Amino acid sequence: MPRLAVYALVVCLLAVAAAVVSFVEGSTLIGVVWILLAGLSSNMTWYYVRRARATGPDTPATD
Repeated sequence: MPRLAVYALVVCLLAVAAAVVSFVEGSTLIGVVWILLAGLSSNMTWYYVRRARATGPDTPATD
């Protein structure tokens, strides 16, 4: 899995956790914002994974 996809997945998971905390504390508006951020980062994760699959296996960098 590409590094950017892993970072986006971590952001997605943290945003979902923050949304749960916001909803539990009664802050609906902030919870909705966290859900939107989770959706955005989820889409970024899929984009980076699909882009890596389309380009093929990683090749070592040459000087």
